[in-house]
Amino acid sequence: MYTIILSQDKFVHKDALLFPIEERGLQFGDGVYEVIRIYAGEAYLLDEHIARLFRSLQAISLSIPYTKADLKKDLQALIEKNDMREDGFIYLQITRGSAERNHTFPRATGPNIYAYIKARERLTSFMEDGVKAITYPDERWDNCYIKSLNLLPNVLAKQKAEEKDAFEAILHRDDIVTEASAANVFIVKQGILYTHPEAKTILSGCTRASVIRFAHEKSLPLKEEAFTVEQLLEADEVFITSSLSEIIPVIQINDLRVNSGKPGPITRSLQAAYEVDAGLR
Repeated sequence: MYTIILSQDKFVHKDALLFPIEERGLQFGDGVYEVIRIYAGEAYLLDEHIARLFRSLQAISLSIPYTKADLKKDLQALIEKNDMREDGFIYLQITRGSAERNHTFPRATGPNIYAYIKARERLTSFMEDGVKAITYPDERWDNCYIKSLNLLPNVLAKQKAEEKDAFEAILHRDDIVTEASAANVFIVKQGILYTHPEAKTILSGCTRASVIRFAHEKSLPLKEEAFTVEQLLEADEVFITSSLSEIIPVIQINDLRVNSGKPGPITRSLQAAYEVDAGLR
């Protein structure tokens, strides 16, 4: 972790970040967050992440004394003050603040806002070779479109994937694939891309939106349409998307190989488009 963090509207040493025991993010998960990719010291899709953050804030009725422009300026300053020039990410978290423990909103408490930067290399071997995934029941709440701190079901699903020697858990609800524990899911069948449409039951990923944009730019047929677990297992190509995973092919699901067991041509085409868009080539 880089040593300078953003705390409220100040830049301080990371060891200076202290909150009381009664903090609503810690005790209730009463807050939201964003993870923003950095390439060679430049934030990628920063506007999109900040826009989603404000949608999440509005959804939980949490106001902050920042405009989108203010927050963008502070996050860019955070990169500069740390002289961060490598690949990594910003973690930004906003909670309803520190107050006596009570389920109802505190009346005279301001939000707790902090952000830090960590170095993180790209998952190039996974992007090149593909990964294994498992299917797992989607046991999350009904408001997954909010990027909230309440991630225990995601953690349990990801742990189950780890125990099965898999990279991800692809979640399904009533036999419909929603997303993965920490990523959106796309499939390709007969040259057509499919991904679950925006809904309360999925997080609308910033990388997901970019992939949809790339597909339109390349005139690739795409349907934002729900698909079943059976369709997932019979797909010609499967890949997942997120800020840290970028676009990772899934070549095996449970004990079944996806098509040839190698990343497919449409996945490769979209990976190339991502790298151009992010300034990586």
